[in-house]
Amino acid sequence: MGWWLARTLAALLVVVAGTLVGAFIGGLFGHPIPAMVLGSVVATVLLVLRDSRRGQGLMDWLRGPQSTKAPSDSGFWGELAYRTERELRTRDLKIKAESQRLDQFLSAIEASPNGVMLLDANDQIDWCNTVAAEHFGIDRNRDRLQRVTNLVRMPAFVAHLQSGRYDEPVVFSGPLGRTMLSVLIRPYSEGMKLVLSYDITERERTEAMRRDFVANVSHEIRTPLTVLAGFVETMARLPLTEAENRRVLALMQQQTDRMQTLVGDLLTLAKLEGSPRPASDRWLSILPVLQQAQVDARALSTGRHTIEMEGGDDAEIAGSETELFSAVANLLNNAVRYTPEGGRIQLRWRWRADSGAELDVTDSGIGIAREHLPRLTERFYRVDGSRSRDTGGTGLGLSIVKHVAQRHGGEIEIHSELGKGSTFRIVFPSQRVRHKREAAALVGS
Repeated sequence: MGWWLARTLAALLVVVAGTLVGAFIGGLFGHPIPAMVLGSVVATVLLVLRDSRRGQGLMDWLRGPQSTKAPSDSGFWGELAYRTERELRTRDLKIKAESQRLDQFLSAIEASPNGVMLLDANDQIDWCNTVAAEHFGIDRNRDRLQRVTNLVRMPAFVAHLQSGRYDEPVVFSGPLGRTMLSVLIRPYSEGMKLVLSYDITERERTEAMRRDFVANVSHEIRTPLTVLAGFVETMARLPLTEAENRRVLALMQQQTDRMQTLVGDLLTLAKLEGSPRPASDRWLSILPVLQQAQVDARALSTGRHTIEMEGGDDAEIAGSETELFSAVANLLNNAVRYTPEGGRIQLRWRWRADSGAELDVTDSGIGIAREHLPRLTERFYRVDGSRSRDTGGTGLGLSIVKHVAQRHGGEIEIHSELGKGSTFRIVFPSQRVRHKREAAALVGS
């Protein structure tokens, strides 16, 4: 209220001064009254012109980009310019802060492993992150403001979007059929929609593997249990001779051993998958592991095969002795089972040019067709299921070998040809193997 009163008093003073000046000049010429009116009018006009000029300066600044400071003045127009500039600067700071927060929010969404897409009231793409563009097979820049159903034509997605019922997510295959997507739609604002997409390919694959694993385990255990139950019922109901009793008990023992082997392999796999990797600084000699595995393989073979061993006497490996023995024993046992009587099996340790090492088990057995090789390390995968069961295999041996190799930083390689035998190789990296003389040198230093 102070500036209004001061402005009013100043205007009155200017008009009064103009009137008095007019009266004085008019008195000199003998016409004081007209001169007073003229002086008052001139003062008012000058006051209005001065006010208009000051207002025009503020308007010119407002019409511009406001990159310079507001016109500096006193009184009403000065305070108005100051307050206007302050509000504009405050607004600009708020807009800048909001823009930064929006950029941070969009950056966070961009970094999300899930897809996010915004649709306007006409189901046109307003914005999407890179993951959503990959999920739906669209170009986030080129396809902006395009109707999403013209670009994403999976029937399940289109039907779900148009249904208006978004309580549950919809699951469907991605554009190229390589992925499985779970899409959740949430309405917001006025007719707009938030589309969230999740890649559940790995989850579906894991779930399928789990179902297959449970089914396979159930089947593998059910078979010997059925046999055992049948034998028990036979012994309970029928009078058997001593020879028949011995035969039935031998078969029951065989099925019991099969179940024990299966349970043991399952426990081994569970331990491999659930425990930390073997320490990389715990060194052990590989020779005793190879020798013990050779002894066990010869016991299984009962002299039907020639089992030879080569190398390993100068090698040390960083890892778990129990796991390594399990891997080598599984490879040798498989070789014994699938090599005809009189065949030759060779266990060999070799150094590689890259300072790594490889452990080979080569047999002269029946071999494996090429189409089966990629799946041999899958759990319960068998080239010939009936033959594998007859030989006592559980279908888990190569899966155990693969896990042991990976836990020691290596990998398994398989080379085979029908009728010409097979070679199963575990390749160890240089960080996990060393010569004994190198170990002695380290101790000496």
